[in-house]
Amino acid sequence: MKYKNKEVIYGLYNDEEVLLSAVHAANAKHLTIMDVYSPFPVHGLDPALGLEESRLHIAGFIYGLIGTLTAFLGMTWIFTKDWPQIYGGKPHWAVPSFIPITFEVTVLFASIGMVVTCYVICGLGPGVVNPTLDDRITDDKFCIAFDKANVNTSEVEQFFNETGAEEFSSKII
Repeated sequence: MKYKNKEVIYGLYNDEEVLLSAVHAANAKHLTIMDVYSPFPVHGLDPALGLEESRLHIAGFIYGLIGTLTAFLGMTWIFTKDWPQIYGGKPHWAVPSFIPITFEVTVLFASIGMVVTCYVICGLGPGVVNPTLDDRITDDKFCIAFDKANVNTSEVEQFFNETGAEEFSSKII
Protein backbone atom coordinates (compact mmCIF):
# COMPACT_ATOMS: atom_id res chain seq x y z
CA MET A 1 0.00 0.00 0.00
CA LYS A 2 1.26 3.44 -0.88
CA TYR A 3 0.39 5.12 2.42
CA LYS A 4 0.34 3.19 5.67
CA ASN A 5 -0.45 4.57 9.13
CA LYS A 6 -0.26 8.18 8.04
CA GLU A 7 -2.32 10.93 9.56
CA VAL A 8 -3.89 12.84 6.71
CA ILE A 9 -5.69 16.16 6.69
CA TYR A 10 -8.03 16.49 3.73
CA GLY A 11 -10.58 18.86 2.30
CA LEU A 12 -13.65 18.02 0.23
CA TYR A 13 -14.78 20.07 -2.75
CA ASN A 14 -18.04 19.94 -4.71
CA ASP A 15 -16.75 21.06 -8.10
CA GLU A 16 -13.76 20.03 -10.21
CA GLU A 17 -13.01 23.62 -11.24
CA VAL A 18 -12.79 24.68 -7.59
CA LEU A 19 -10.53 21.68 -6.94
CA LEU A 20 -8.26 22.61 -9.84
CA SER A 21 -7.95 26.21 -8.67
CA ALA A 22 -7.25 24.93 -5.13
CA VAL A 23 -4.41 22.76 -6.47
CA HIS A 24 -2.95 25.81 -8.22
CA ALA A 25 -3.31 27.80 -4.97
CA ALA A 26 -1.55 25.02 -3.00
CA ASN A 27 1.30 25.08 -5.50
CA ALA A 28 1.53 28.87 -5.19
CA LYS A 29 1.71 28.57 -1.38
CA HIS A 30 4.31 25.77 -1.68
CA LEU A 31 2.13 23.28 0.19
CA THR A 32 3.12 19.67 -0.50
CA ILE A 33 0.05 17.81 -1.72
CA MET A 34 0.07 14.14 -0.75
CA ASP A 35 -2.67 13.11 -3.18
CA VAL A 36 -5.80 14.32 -4.97
CA TYR A 37 -8.87 12.11 -5.30
CA SER A 38 -11.77 12.59 -7.70
CA PRO A 39 -14.70 10.47 -8.90
CA PHE A 40 -13.70 11.03 -12.55
CA PRO A 41 -10.65 12.34 -14.44
CA VAL A 42 -10.22 16.12 -14.22
CA HIS A 43 -8.75 17.78 -17.31
CA GLY A 44 -5.59 19.70 -16.42
CA LEU A 45 -5.07 18.09 -13.03
CA ASP A 46 -2.00 16.01 -13.99
CA PRO A 47 0.09 18.99 -15.13
CA ALA A 48 -1.06 20.99 -12.09
CA LEU A 49 0.22 18.21 -9.83
CA GLY A 50 3.44 17.89 -11.82
CA LEU A 51 2.73 14.31 -12.91
CA GLU A 52 4.45 12.91 -15.98
CA GLU A 53 2.61 11.24 -18.83
CA SER A 54 1.84 7.59 -18.17
CA ARG A 55 3.92 4.95 -19.91
CA LEU A 56 1.08 2.42 -19.93
CA HIS A 57 0.70 2.75 -23.69
CA ILE A 58 4.18 1.24 -24.08
CA ALA A 59 3.11 -1.79 -22.03
CA GLY A 60 -0.06 -2.09 -24.13
CA PHE A 61 2.00 -2.05 -27.31
CA ILE A 62 4.33 -4.76 -25.97
CA TYR A 63 1.40 -6.97 -24.92
CA GLY A 64 -0.18 -6.52 -28.35
CA LEU A 65 3.11 -7.29 -30.08
CA ILE A 66 3.47 -10.49 -28.06
CA GLY A 67 -0.09 -11.45 -29.08
CA THR A 68 0.64 -10.69 -32.75
CA LEU A 69 3.81 -12.76 -32.74
CA THR A 70 2.15 -15.61 -30.85
CA ALA A 71 -0.72 -15.83 -33.32
CA PHE A 72 1.25 -15.31 -36.51
CA LEU A 73 4.20 -17.53 -35.63
CA GLY A 74 1.90 -20.16 -34.13
CA MET A 75 -0.22 -20.38 -37.28
CA THR A 76 2.89 -20.34 -39.44
CA TRP A 77 4.34 -23.31 -37.56
CA ILE A 78 1.02 -25.19 -37.48
CA PHE A 79 0.22 -24.79 -41.19
CA THR A 80 3.76 -25.26 -42.58
CA LYS A 81 5.46 -27.76 -40.27
CA ASP A 82 3.01 -29.44 -37.88
CA TRP A 83 -0.08 -29.95 -40.04
CA PRO A 84 0.68 -29.00 -43.67
CA GLN A 85 -2.60 -29.53 -45.48
CA ILE A 86 -3.93 -27.71 -48.49
CA TYR A 87 -7.42 -26.26 -47.96
CA GLY A 88 -9.35 -25.05 -51.01
CA GLY A 89 -6.24 -24.69 -53.14
CA LYS A 90 -4.53 -22.30 -50.69
CA PRO A 91 -0.81 -22.61 -50.15
CA HIS A 92 0.54 -23.84 -46.80
CA TRP A 93 1.59 -20.32 -45.77
CA ALA A 94 -1.56 -18.31 -46.62
CA VAL A 95 -0.77 -15.03 -44.84
CA PRO A 96 -4.05 -13.20 -45.69
CA SER A 97 -6.05 -15.92 -43.96
CA PHE A 98 -3.95 -15.42 -40.79
CA ILE A 99 -4.97 -11.76 -40.38
CA PRO A 100 -8.35 -12.16 -38.55
CA ILE A 101 -6.98 -14.57 -35.94
CA THR A 102 -3.80 -12.51 -35.54
CA PHE A 103 -5.90 -9.39 -34.90
CA GLU A 104 -8.11 -11.12 -32.33
CA VAL A 105 -5.17 -12.61 -30.41
CA THR A 106 -3.43 -9.20 -30.46
CA VAL A 107 -6.47 -7.56 -28.87
CA LEU A 108 -6.85 -10.41 -26.37
CA PHE A 109 -3.22 -10.25 -25.18
CA ALA A 110 -3.26 -6.44 -24.99
CA SER A 111 -6.51 -6.30 -23.02
CA ILE A 112 -5.64 -9.03 -20.53
CA GLY A 113 -2.12 -7.63 -20.10
CA MET A 114 -3.42 -4.12 -19.45
CA VAL A 115 -5.98 -5.34 -16.89
CA VAL A 116 -3.30 -7.27 -14.99
CA THR A 117 -0.92 -4.29 -15.21
CA CYS A 118 -3.59 -1.91 -13.91
CA TYR A 119 -4.36 -4.22 -10.99
CA VAL A 120 -0.69 -4.55 -10.07
CA ILE A 121 0.06 -0.81 -10.35
CA CYS A 122 -3.06 0.22 -8.41
CA GLY A 123 -2.55 -2.39 -5.71
CA LEU A 124 -5.84 -4.11 -6.43
CA GLY A 125 -6.66 -7.77 -6.26
CA PRO A 126 -8.35 -10.39 -4.14
CA GLY A 127 -8.13 -9.75 -0.41
CA VAL A 128 -6.70 -6.24 -0.71
CA VAL A 129 -8.37 -3.65 1.50
CA ASN A 130 -7.61 -0.06 0.53
CA PRO A 131 -8.79 2.49 3.08
CA THR A 132 -10.62 5.56 1.84
CA LEU A 133 -10.60 9.00 3.37
CA ASP A 134 -14.30 9.56 2.75
CA ASP A 135 -16.87 7.36 1.02
CA ARG A 136 -18.23 10.34 -0.95
CA ILE A 137 -14.95 10.71 -2.87
CA THR A 138 -15.97 7.86 -5.17
CA ASP A 139 -19.43 9.37 -5.66
CA ASP A 140 -19.56 13.15 -6.01
CA LYS A 141 -16.80 14.83 -3.97
CA PHE A 142 -13.27 15.91 -4.86
CA CYS A 143 -10.47 15.78 -2.31
CA ILE A 144 -7.05 17.25 -1.67
CA ALA A 145 -5.04 15.38 0.96
CA PHE A 146 -1.96 16.53 2.85
CA ASP A 147 0.33 14.45 5.07
CA LYS A 148 -0.18 16.00 8.50
CA ALA A 149 3.45 15.39 9.43
CA ASN A 150 4.71 17.56 6.54
CA VAL A 151 2.43 20.61 6.89
CA ASN A 152 1.31 23.15 9.44
CA THR A 153 -2.26 22.17 10.39
CA SER A 154 -3.51 25.71 10.95
CA GLU A 155 -2.04 26.82 7.60
CA VAL A 156 -3.78 23.95 5.80
CA GLU A 157 -7.10 24.67 7.53
CA GLN A 158 -6.81 28.33 6.48
CA PHE A 159 -5.98 27.14 2.94
CA PHE A 160 -9.15 25.01 2.85
CA ASN A 161 -11.26 27.96 4.03
CA GLU A 162 -9.74 30.27 1.40
CA THR A 163 -10.11 27.85 -1.50
CA GLY A 164 -13.77 26.97 -0.95
CA ALA A 165 -13.56 23.52 0.60
CA GLU A 166 -16.99 22.39 1.75
CA GLU A 167 -15.48 20.62 4.72
CA PHE A 168 -12.14 19.35 5.98
CA SER A 169 -11.10 16.70 8.41
CA SER A 170 -8.21 14.43 9.39
CA LYS A 171 -7.92 10.68 9.44
CA ILE A 172 -5.31 7.98 9.88
CA ILE A 173 -5.05 5.74 6.84
